[in-house]
Amino acid sequence: MSTMPVSAVLITLNAASQLENTLSSLKFCDDLVIVDSGSTDGTLDIAAAFGARVFQQEWKGFGPQKQYAVAQAKNDWVLCLDADEEVTAELKQSIVESFAGLLTSSSAGSSVGSLAGSFAGYRMPRCNHFLGRYLRHGEGYPDLSLRFFNRQKANWNSEAVHEGVEGLIPNAQFGLLQGDLLHHSAESLGQYLSKQNRYTDIQSTMLAERGKWPTTGKLVLSPLVRFIKFYVVRKGFLDGWPGLVHIAIGCFNSFIKYAKTREKIMTKQAANLK
Repeated sequence: MSTMPVSAVLITLNAASQLENTLSSLKFCDDLVIVDSGSTDGTLDIAAAFGARVFQQEWKGFGPQKQYAVAQAKNDWVLCLDADEEVTAELKQSIVESFAGLLTSSSAGSSVGSLAGSFAGYRMPRCNHFLGRYLRHGEGYPDLSLRFFNRQKANWNSEAVHEGVEGLIPNAQFGLLQGDLLHHSAESLGQYLSKQNRYTDIQSTMLAERGKWPTTGKLVLSPLVRFIKFYVVRKGFLDGWPGLVHIAIGCFNSFIKYAKTREKIMTKQAANLK
């Protein structure tokens, strides 16, 4: 088949520098949906050139924004990418073969969107490009990501950051695709750190609102366990200094997220005493 009854779904904001490569890798999908939150560069022109259906939606947070984007799809099977990601030829072939298998295994007369007994979706390895190198170990790989799914059986949760896809039916089963989803981050180290600072702000706010007081043990042990797990056990040291920096930032994020949570809870408690 030249195209598949699958909707490729993206959210964008000033993504012109990378969007063309992403959309070029999605030509096997018969529907292209882009939800934009106010781009002022050439993002919308590139989207139009690829025949995408573009929707404008003010920013609601990652989870809600992606939920809205999935809702605009023409097909129940959706493939969700970020604007700086690219489907490799091997991953595309794996998607095509898996989808063909779903069609073959469906009972006569059943629709693509309601395949009884089939997988609710598929995870895929995500390969992150960081400081000039593709990370192949540690925290950066395989970074399994659930991006190809039937929206009747799974969808994005409502988390504002570090959102994920969750099953909507009991005991939802998810398969595994072959081939990498390439993540071409063009950020400098400074930009990456600024983004991580924003993420830990959002995460700590969520934890504080839930009254999740982090113990001292949590502050100390969480970064340490994370370093041992990803740098030693999962051999992050094989990714050279980019691997070390990537894991070190992740460990610091773990610590600072809980430190910010404590600060927010204490600030709220002090305000209530006044």
